[in-house]
Amino acid sequence: RYEPTWGSLDARPLPAWFDEAKFGVFIHWGVFSVPSFGSEWFWWYWQKEKREPYVKFMEVNYPPGFSYEDFGPLFTAEFFDPNQWADILKASGAKYVVLTSKHHEGFTLWGSKYSWNWNAVDVGPKRDLVAELATSVRNRTDLHFGLYHSLFEWFNPLFLEDATNAFKTRKFPTSKSLPELYEIVTKYQPDIIWSDGNGNAPDTYWNSTGFLAWLYNDSPVRDTVVTNDRWGVGSICTHGGFYTCSDRYNPGHLLPHKWENCLTIDRSSWGYRRDARLDDYLAIEDLVKQLAETVSCGGNLLMNIGPTRDGRIAVVFEERLRQMGAWLKVNGEAIYGTKPWRAQNDTVTPGVWYTFSPKEGKVNAIFLDWPISGTLELGEPRAKLGETQVKLAGYKELLKWVALGEKGIVIALPQLTPKQLPCQWGWTLQLTDIN
Repeated sequence: RYEPTWGSLDARPLPAWFDEAKFGVFIHWGVFSVPSFGSEWFWWYWQKEKREPYVKFMEVNYPPGFSYEDFGPLFTAEFFDPNQWADILKASGAKYVVLTSKHHEGFTLWGSKYSWNWNAVDVGPKRDLVAELATSVRNRTDLHFGLYHSLFEWFNPLFLEDATNAFKTRKFPTSKSLPELYEIVTKYQPDIIWSDGNGNAPDTYWNSTGFLAWLYNDSPVRDTVVTNDRWGVGSICTHGGFYTCSDRYNPGHLLPHKWENCLTIDRSSWGYRRDARLDDYLAIEDLVKQLAETVSCGGNLLMNIGPTRDGRIAVVFEERLRQMGAWLKVNGEAIYGTKPWRAQNDTVTPGVWYTFSPKEGKVNAIFLDWPISGTLELGEPRAKLGETQVKLAGYKELLKWVALGEKGIVIALPQLTPKQLPCQWGWTLQLTDIN
């Protein structure tokens, strides 16, 4: 049994499924999807920081005295089809999904009895969005279902009172935040609890170790659940399950602890923005590069989309998800279930990232640029004459190669027209019998 101490909790082995999964989809959806302007931090930027674009946006488009709470009934989700979402998620090749059950605005996407009249069952859609998506994902896909939950809430009076008392009082976590966490775990049995938003309070204020000890010892998901590292000031990148360290974290080198790179397809917002332009969105080439770099360095990629207030996954997000799925159909063996190799990227040719498939004993070299010369030089592999075989994922015949002394290999790529290429954005060489 785990004690409610970081020493004990940090010793828990991470359930194996998470490292094998490699790729997940993050979904930021909430009342912030109604103004869908600027950022999911709309309320804070408008009311607390009074940033000019947000203040102006409200003055021009809404009557005087319109409050953020008035956006609640406009969060309608009339086009939300959880089966369609599940099918898109499946097509993306992702192995897990993390939905924002509650962001810093405090609005819960399920009918929480601790969030009276500020939840999706009482206000807006009048539906339990968490339950509907969980059911569809579990019925139609093999994805693990996870939930994001914000510990703090920007404008909750109980939280603000505790903050004024320098967190010596604990009214907010005991009556709101912790009860919600227990509620979503028992009700929806998520395989991931993705915590966020410490509100500058320590983990002792949140009783994070107490909750995690229950989660790992006695909860219905104690054997499968994974958690992140955002459990109070000072815990990020040091305590918890996998490390996130910061948003869009991509160190570019191997880390000793399991980690995750969470990033948004929309470069500047996690929630949906109506004012986004095409070049605000990462191209599929960027996303494949992020996936290859992340996985080769031992991380998982959690790629975020922001649905609309009426429950649609915008076409640009759907396209990126389906493109990633098409790429993984060809190159998935170089991603899923792999381990980091002795080298992460190549020393001679930039834009080449390695992974290792332990079951097959294969070294995978993911290269992001097809060389004009038709040959690819790799500085890391040590090839053995008459034994080493080189394949291009998605192409039938073996490739010819020449060793460069002790270390290094030059591979002749097949001469293919763009139509004949196994995929369009990054390719995998599979090397067997490498020293």
